[in-house]
Amino acid sequence: MAAIAEAAAVRAASRNGVFVATLVMTVLLAIAPFAGVYPVFIMKALCFALFACAFNLLLGFGGLLSFGHAMFLGTAGYVCAQAAKVWGLSPEVAILAGTASSAALGTLVGALAIRRQGIYFAMITLAIAQMMYFFYVQAPFTHGEDGIQAVPRGHLFGVIDLADPLAMYYTVLVVFVAAFALIVRIIHSPFGQVLKAIRENEPRAVSLGYDADRYKLLAFVLSATLAGLAGALKAIVFQLAALTDVYWTMSGEVVLMTLLGGMGTIFGPVVGAFLIVALENYLAGLGEWVTIITGIIFVVCVLAFRRGIVGELAAIVPGWWRAASAWWAARRR
Repeated sequence: MAAIAEAAAVRAASRNGVFVATLVMTVLLAIAPFAGVYPVFIMKALCFALFACAFNLLLGFGGLLSFGHAMFLGTAGYVCAQAAKVWGLSPEVAILAGTASSAALGTLVGALAIRRQGIYFAMITLAIAQMMYFFYVQAPFTHGEDGIQAVPRGHLFGVIDLADPLAMYYTVLVVFVAAFALIVRIIHSPFGQVLKAIRENEPRAVSLGYDADRYKLLAFVLSATLAGLAGALKAIVFQLAALTDVYWTMSGEVVLMTLLGGMGTIFGPVVGAFLIVALENYLAGLGEWVTIITGIIFVVCVLAFRRGIVGELAAIVPGWWRAASAWWAARRR
């Protein structure tokens, strides 16, 4: 009974810590534009952070490695841009349309991909993503390499003018925080616990009566939907839907963000996304050397920090805190 109570106390402390950290992150992001940080940079980082968090839900907590997640980001971007520019829909409806399209695509792809495991699962997602890429290259409405440009931001709910940079920024922030809170809730829900059990030992989870394929399919669809939300939001922010968002390099980039920040951690993908976007932004003058520098950083982090930046910090801080507490207790005696 004591062990159960202690475990419950640890889980409660962990949830409280996540809540406090999320609150601090939200406050810092809310005041960032007034601290001299370029809002467009943060909006780009937030879109990719949401994309990485969605991918981490699948890989870090479901144990499913997808090499084709860019198809959900790009599909939602194209549908959202088409809905806003050609169909004349309001931005919130256009974003919902893009997100729904990725959810539908995720259901179809997931139903096929989860029939296999490991590298075969990854190769199926990569193959389908490449098929989607060539479809978007040839489809007339995407305008090929030019993409869908000059996507109107419009008025959110008919009231908020998203042409105002600050209005657009805080809209992106609210969407990101809401989606991030949803992901945290999913992770700590009974569904999330079963998903982690399947990741750790699928045969044991099946022996306990859980339908592993159903849980993996639902995780895949949730991840695709949230990735689509990031893609639709990105299309409105930058008023552009382009082929780069469906190309295989984008799928590799989100893997890099997740592993660099810390796979299987809550805040790791956010840190990884901000770090990669910052490198691409501030080292843009170096041209192709940005890719080389990013690769070197990734190799060093994988070799030296195998659990990612946040994963290593999560492992170090509790030990440091216990040591500091013991030292303080000894001093008081």
